[in-house]
Amino acid sequence: MAPPQPFAIRGTNFNMVVLQLRDGAPEIVVPALERLIQQSPAFLRDSPIVLGLDDLPANGSQPDFAGLAQGLRSLRLVPVGTTGGTGSLRQAAAAAGLSQLNKGQQLFKPKTAQVSEEIEPAVPELTVAEPIAAVAEPESGQGKAESAAVEPQPALLVTTPVRAGNRIYAQGRDIICTATVNAGAEIIADGHVHVYGALRGRAIAGASGFDEARIFALNFDPELISIAGLYRVRDDVDPALIGQRLQISLNGEEMRFTPLG
Repeated sequence: MAPPQPFAIRGTNFNMVVLQLRDGAPEIVVPALERLIQQSPAFLRDSPIVLGLDDLPANGSQPDFAGLAQGLRSLRLVPVGTTGGTGSLRQAAAAAGLSQLNKGQQLFKPKTAQVSEEIEPAVPELTVAEPIAAVAEPESGQGKAESAAVEPQPALLVTTPVRAGNRIYAQGRDIICTATVNAGAEIIADGHVHVYGALRGRAIAGASGFDEARIFALNFDPELISIAGLYRVRDDVDPALIGQRLQISLNGEEMRFTPLG
């Protein structure tokens, strides 16, 4: 008898961070990324990174992909491939051992997604439950009482302070924090993020790619904010906004800060 196969091959999808390059020089990109990580030490640590090539200047010099990959590894990041770009860029990246990946995006679907949340030490593995089966629309002639039984997923309500080292993830819904999110803590939602205490840690809205997600904060003082994968750290925020009551949303590839009230 033939020995059993020591492995199985399965296709699957993973969410990965795209580092959208605007410059291909390691001596420029790597120090800038290091400064970003130093401001939020748990940010991206040991994460797989995809290099986005679409924003590189068409008439610029050829990126040093081998140097970029080495620099990312020195920051405890894991370069796995590239996305977008011209044929010549893809060939150069492949020569440096980086595969070409296609972009994919999971949209926010609050009516069919199963909710899972955890409070664990920094950089935990968040478990995801099996999704709830979609509920069929009632046929004509069925009573209203049957359809009224289907309710949308409520927001995850957090009423105690989120302490440093804790991460809370609300999958498929909003998160509402009525107390402080302390420095070193992280709250994540596939929908909107509401903080009615002080926001001093990290807040990530639209985690599955929902670019209409918003962040609401009554006392805005974060280490890092993100909407649909677009990040900004504290040093990149106008100091006049710190401590304000704000609503943060996306306008294309830019963050928009609007006063509340």
